[in-house]
Formats: sequence, structure tokens, C-alpha cells
Amino acid sequence: MKRRVTMLQDVMDTGESMVKILKSSKADDELRKVREKQQSFFERHMDTMKTITLVLNGVVQCEDEASQKLLDMEGQKSQAEWELDSLEQELQQYTARSQNMDSELQFLQRKLESLCDSEQELQTLQQEVDDDTMEVIPSAIYVAQLYHKVTKIKWEYDTKPHILRGVHYGSDLATPINIDTSVRSRCSVSDELWNFVNTEW
Repeated sequence: MKRRVTMLQDVMDTGESMVKILKSSKADDELRKVREKQQSFFERHMDTMKTITLVLNGVVQCEDEASQKLLDMEGQKSQAEWELDSLEQELQQYTARSQNMDSELQFLQRKLESLCDSEQELQTLQQEVDDDTMEVIPSAIYVAQLYHKVTKIKWEYDTKPHILRGVHYGSDLATPINIDTSVRSRCSVSDELWNFVNTEW
């Protein structure tokens, strides 16, 4: 019995000692340290969560910006492809026009060469005509003057082809001449004209 009382006393003493230990400043210090560590861990956890949230928001924003840039680049690419197609079509049109203009230019060059050749031929013919005229006209004028001296007849040249009209200037008077060669023979006309010629030399 005494032994049991002693054991109970020991348990009670141990409990009191534990209570004293728990109530002592050392336990409060340990508990405070644990709480401080827990608070520090919680604060670091919150800071980490804020940092992760900021990082995730930045990633989302970067993804949005990248998506928008990709859409813009796709639009620019489509615009560039459309402009390239338009330029290729214009180039084809200009190439076709250039080929047509080259063909027209060659045709005009050949036409010009032909005209130059024709002009050269005309100049040659004109020179020949001028040479012949220089030779024929003086002789024709000489013959006409000779006829006028011999026959004393001045002809009108603006009559119809079958009408001979003029004036014979004789020694005493002027005689008009009006002969229709379509109703008279050449021999008759010639005889009438020779009758105006003075045979006295």
C-alpha cells in the first residue's frame, strides 16, 4: 500500500513537473518559435502564390500578345500574297503590252523603211522629170515662139480639147480663129491655118 502511494506520488510529481515545464518560459519560447516559423512559412507561401499568380498572368498575357501578333502576321501575310498576285498579274499585262508594242514597232519600222524607199524612188523620178523638163520646156517654148513668128497666131489654151481658138495678127487686121476639130478633118483644119501664113518672104 505504501508502495502504491509512493508511485502515485511520483506520478503526481512528474505531472506537476511537466505542468511546470509547460508553463515555464522555455515552453513559451519554443511555442513562439514554432508559431513564428509557421507564420514565416505562411507568409513565404503567400508570397510564392502571389509570384506564381503574377508569373501565370504574365504567361497568359504573353500568350494573348503572341496570339494577336500571330493573327496580325497572318493578316499581313494574306495581304502580301494578294499584293504579290496583283503585281504578277500587272507584270503579265505589261509583258503582253510590251510584246504587242514591240510587234507594232517592228511593223512601223518596216512601214517607215518602205516609205523611205518610196520617197527615194519619188525623188529619183522627180529628178528625172526635172531633168527632162529642163530639156523639153525650153525646146517647146522655142518651137511655140517659132510658130508664133511664122504664123502670127496667138492661141488660147483654156479651151475644150476639140476647139482651136486664137487670133491671127496679120499686117493690117487681127482675125479671130474658132475651129471645131470634131466636125472637120485634120487636113481641112491644116489648110485653113496655112492660109493665114504670109508666103511672101
